[in-house]
Amino acid sequence: MSAASPVIERGTAASRIAGFGVAIIILLLAVAPQFLSAGAVDRMTALFIYVILAAMWNALAGFGGLVSVGQQVFFGLGAYFAIRLANAGLNPFVSLFVSAVIVGAVSWPISLFMLRLRNGEFAIGMWVIAALTHLLVNLDRLIQGETGTSLISLNVYDASTRRVAIYWLALASMTALLAILFGLLRGSTGAAIRAIRDNEDAAASIGVRVTGTKRVLFVLAAFGIGIAGALWLATAITFQPKTYFSVQWTAYMIFMVLVGGIGTFEGAILGALLFFLIETWFGGTGVWYLIGLGATALAFSLLLPRGLWGTLEERFGWRLLSVGYRVRLPVNASDTTGGTASPAQVTTSREKA
Repeated sequence: MSAASPVIERGTAASRIAGFGVAIIILLLAVAPQFLSAGAVDRMTALFIYVILAAMWNALAGFGGLVSVGQQVFFGLGAYFAIRLANAGLNPFVSLFVSAVIVGAVSWPISLFMLRLRNGEFAIGMWVIAALTHLLVNLDRLIQGETGTSLISLNVYDASTRRVAIYWLALASMTALLAILFGLLRGSTGAAIRAIRDNEDAAASIGVRVTGTKRVLFVLAAFGIGIAGALWLATAITFQPKTYFSVQWTAYMIFMVLVGGIGTFEGAILGALLFFLIETWFGGTGVWYLIGLGATALAFSLLLPRGLWGTLEERFGWRLLSVGYRVRLPVNASDTTGGTASPAQVTTSREKA
């Protein structure tokens, strides 16, 4: 008996329901400030920023294979340019977005030489870029070295108005960036990105524009992390270079992605939520909080290397926000010996992420 043809699936009923659910959640979050306390609004704003950071690092490393330990350079520059633009007279809220655009523009020439590096060279090279940028920002007289400065132009707005406006900006930024990333990964560029991650030389041999594709991903990640840095400045008001250019930001990104599930769209969001909960519950424990984060990351690396969502996806086949294709291979109900196949044998599947 001839074998049945494989079936290519783009989405499932569960993924369509999930998409509708995401839209409902975003609408509820948009009106949430009317019912939340001031402290809760600030914490939710932080969660949105964490989601942006996790999604952008996951896009770069999980989907593109560009593992970086220097993404704090774009986080710090997002805050720095916002300070500079506001000091020049631009509306502080407008400066938050414009600063991210400038960060994206700055990342373009950086990519011209950084994308020539691979693997560990790229990772360490980005850390060197972050350290050098930190030193250069310290030379700015407005910043006053490590003393820092403040986004004082925000103080002209009422505290409650400012808090809600930043909340909505963070929610809108998170939603827009996730939508852009989702659309990018589902298209031909997304297929090229994953091909480069799996085997760069093989991807080039079939006509993939390797450098150009990686540059698109590099600039998008820089732009997104730049927005996150500017939004964090808006919530904190003060800017100190050693805080914003600290490698801890990249460490947080790595933690969220590893715990949630590297290379999965849902994993970055789940990892950000878990990190947010851990920080909320245990952030006040001081050094034990950092020790706990390190131990948790180590445990996940050893026991659940694919992270929470990656493990669930592998074991149960869950696909909510699918960016790839799934090849379903129907198996004949009866095997060659005349026996009946078990339900687990009737259909097998594998997603091409």
